[in-house]
Amino acid sequence: MSFVTAAAMRSLEDAAFRRGISAESLMDLAGAGIAQRLIDHFPQAGRAIAYVGKGNNGGDALVALRHLRDAGWQVDLRAAYPEVEWSILSRRKRRELGPLKVPDWARPGPLLLLDGLLGIGGRGHLRPPLAKLAAEMAELREQQGAVIAAMDLPSGMDADTGEGDAVTADLTLCVAASKSGLATPEGILRAGRVFLVPLADLPAPDGGSLRLFCPELFPGLLIPRAHDFHKGRAGRLGILAGSPGMSGAAVLCASAALRAGAGLVTLHVESDFLASLSAAMPAEVMVRSSRNPVADAFAAGHDALVIGPGCGHWSDSTHSALLAALIDSEIPSLLDADALNQLAKASCQHLLRASHLITPHPGEFRRLAPDLAEIDRCAAAATFVARHPCSLLLKGARTLVTSGPGEIRFNPTGHAGMASGGQGDVLAGVAGSLLAAGLGGADAGSLAAWLCGRAAERALIAGPITTAGDTLRELGGAMRDWQERRR
Repeated sequence: MSFVTAAAMRSLEDAAFRRGISAESLMDLAGAGIAQRLIDHFPQAGRAIAYVGKGNNGGDALVALRHLRDAGWQVDLRAAYPEVEWSILSRRKRRELGPLKVPDWARPGPLLLLDGLLGIGGRGHLRPPLAKLAAEMAELREQQGAVIAAMDLPSGMDADTGEGDAVTADLTLCVAASKSGLATPEGILRAGRVFLVPLADLPAPDGGSLRLFCPELFPGLLIPRAHDFHKGRAGRLGILAGSPGMSGAAVLCASAALRAGAGLVTLHVESDFLASLSAAMPAEVMVRSSRNPVADAFAAGHDALVIGPGCGHWSDSTHSALLAALIDSEIPSLLDADALNQLAKASCQHLLRASHLITPHPGEFRRLAPDLAEIDRCAAAATFVARHPCSLLLKGARTLVTSGPGEIRFNPTGHAGMASGGQGDVLAGVAGSLLAAGLGGADAGSLAAWLCGRAAERALIAGPITTAGDTLRELGGAMRDWQERRR
């Protein structure tokens, strides 16, 4: 399913109406789906306030509010206009909601604000009285820790470009299909975490190159293991990571590979680095030291390799050995961090091939492709893999993954609290484990990005900042969330 424009979304709705599906039926399904996503996202019921304008977007919020109340939430309503000015469907949903009790604002639990002020037709500056309620939501978010959940699109955002004086949401719940504006830099800044609320009666088109990566749209990537499964089938992963003063990268990467399911994890290090790892490395990881760890890793019969986390203090001979090994090897390999910097420094990007998954952050990508660093991220990603036939995971506020023409995947999970050292090492370990299990580069990278982002979301229950260790501890729950398709 691709991202869609506002015009394409209206065409989908018009086609549904011609098939005999009513606007009210779609509203009921959308509101119920939104509520279920929110119930799944928050482990504890709290207080919810629906902020509604005149249109049907407010009706979606009212339906969601009713379902939240049925699930134990205390609910309230803030309306920008007198009810007589609302759309017919929104007035009907208000009657179905019935009388509202005064909430107990001292009750523990999240304070959730449902942004239903404007739908996909709204654009430009928010004007009174909508602007007043938008400012109220922003103040509650900043001063009281409220979470803003946008119905389909943050109010005021252009559905196609992401531009506009829009509400800054923490969660955006896209009905039927994600809107094109959400994938722009402006949209990413305003939308927060993007959820898909699929509607069977409103199937979205499958064309377009940019696709939202989520369990509903990419089934089969993390299926239950057969009952006779054994560690040999889970994959043998070799890791070249860590160097003096940077042992944490090796520990995080190897630990993440274990938690993501690798059957056998072996860390290859230079001889004089072994003592730095003896206490911190998990007991399940085999550590092999030698004068030429690169040659050992490439010759050990691993199903996949992870190369680069924390390798900045490798000896010059080890860096040179890596470039030489990449010339002929067909082993599925994830190249990260210092491995990418070495490729750029030596101008050896031509060594990249289809068996490689590379995971640069913006600075590393700039070094690999200086001419692409300032253009649109989707165009830059597509151009890079056209030049170099590898799989690319381009980190950023929203990670993009692509392996060739025709498809770029947009990862919706994660949050700003992940901005801390070590997250990339965890990602590398998870993706390497998936490569060793047999997934292709794009699938391994996409699923790893989703799982790490979701794990960090699960860690939010302990506070707004998520360390790499927090992400690591929540990986198992994230894998379960993917399998249950609840996120």
